[in-house]
Amino acid sequence: MTLPLFDPPSDFDRDALGSRLRSLAEKGIWIGTSSWKYEGWLDQIYTRELYSTRGRFSQKRFESECLKEYAQTFPIVCGDFSFYQFPTPEYWQRLFGSAPERLRFALKVPEEVTAEVFPKHARYGPRAGLRNESYLNADALAVMFLDPLRPYASRVAVLIFEFGARGEGSREFFARLDAFLERLPEGFRYAVEVRNREYLQPRYFELLRARGVAHVLNAWTRMPPLAEQAGLPMPADFTVVRALLRPGRAYEDAVARFQPYNKIGETHPESRDALRDWVRRMREERRTSYIFVNNRLEGNAPETILAVVEE
Repeated sequence: MTLPLFDPPSDFDRDALGSRLRSLAEKGIWIGTSSWKYEGWLDQIYTRELYSTRGRFSQKRFESECLKEYAQTFPIVCGDFSFYQFPTPEYWQRLFGSAPERLRFALKVPEEVTAEVFPKHARYGPRAGLRNESYLNADALAVMFLDPLRPYASRVAVLIFEFGARGEGSREFFARLDAFLERLPEGFRYAVEVRNREYLQPRYFELLRARGVAHVLNAWTRMPPLAEQAGLPMPADFTVVRALLRPGRAYEDAVARFQPYNKIGETHPESRDALRDWVRRMREERRTSYIFVNNRLEGNAPETILAVVEE
């Protein structure tokens, strides 16, 4: 295929960013991006010539090999891909074999475990709109996800349970979540991401604290801003932050506005300030923190991260 001509940020200092991020990681502040296979980062994070076959850009080669170059800048990455499938042992072997040992991974747990009802979307086929029999099934999670992943546990920073906005009442959800978390096996760090602001109440944080599970501070359409979530209790000895969207913006709108994610399309000073303040706080408290920035926040996650850590 012929790659579209982008206008890369010619003054982007990849080496300086990598140096700052490695320094922060040594202090327990791990900053990376949500996913990594973005052609918009060519000539910025990625070297275009490395992914050419017979003089032409190869998307297949890029997607299979770019994680190694990603790790030259970022110490950690959040894998969103695992939300949509139970990866096979062969997949895990290829993935971890394609990156250096030093790169850490945060992985989203498959929605086969976190979706109470499958969304009404074509990709779910005949299951669209139906109740999920594997919802909060700890046995299915262990057999299908955790056991194949266990050989690489030392490289997995945290596993994230993402629960989309839901109509389930807080009392029922908390009871089912608590029973599920109680059955999780040791050997991994776990974090919960909810997108119902009414769930952010004492009972929720109490049950997370009892299991040593973190709450994911997440910038999302209908969630409180990151600065407001920063004042919530911290139930675990580590924290997780995902800067995904500016409040009030729908995911689809951000995709349409910012693709192909090769530059900042719109700065969001409030999110940048919240991230800077969070980094300072985690350093002062000497608490391990995993922070991930999405392209849909401002248009280009590497530039957002650079702006945050420059200060």
